[in-house]
Amino acid sequence: VEMSPTTKQFRKRNAILSYLRSTDVHPSADMVFAELKAEIPDLSLATVYRNLGQFRKDGTIQVIGNVDGEERYDGDTSPHSHFICRSCGKVADLPFSEVAMPDTSGVGRTDSCSVTFYGCCNDCL
Repeated sequence: VEMSPTTKQFRKRNAILSYLRSTDVHPSADMVFAELKAEIPDLSLATVYRNLGQFRKDGTIQVIGNVDGEERYDGDTSPHSHFICRSCGKVADLPFSEVAMPDTSGVGRTDSCSVTFYGCCNDCL
């Protein structure tokens, strides 16, 4: 049965989001593509990037930041921090803890904050 373009697009979009929500490796676009390519042979890297951009814009996912030259993504949008290993690039979730917000009224209104810790993971120590 041939699927319509819209059905194919929805299936790809769903697979990308499902993968992001099911993993704790905080993948890059290349990692998402590599993981899903076997399951969805007609998936393109451009489709992955396009959907990640839309998810980011919608607030469906969060961007952890640039690790070893690649943006890394998190399907968990609940409040939490991250630890990034400067040696191997591993990204790990850390439980949420209160952060003292500085007074930003002189520069603008703050609507979000993220905290990332950098160091060397236990595997690399």
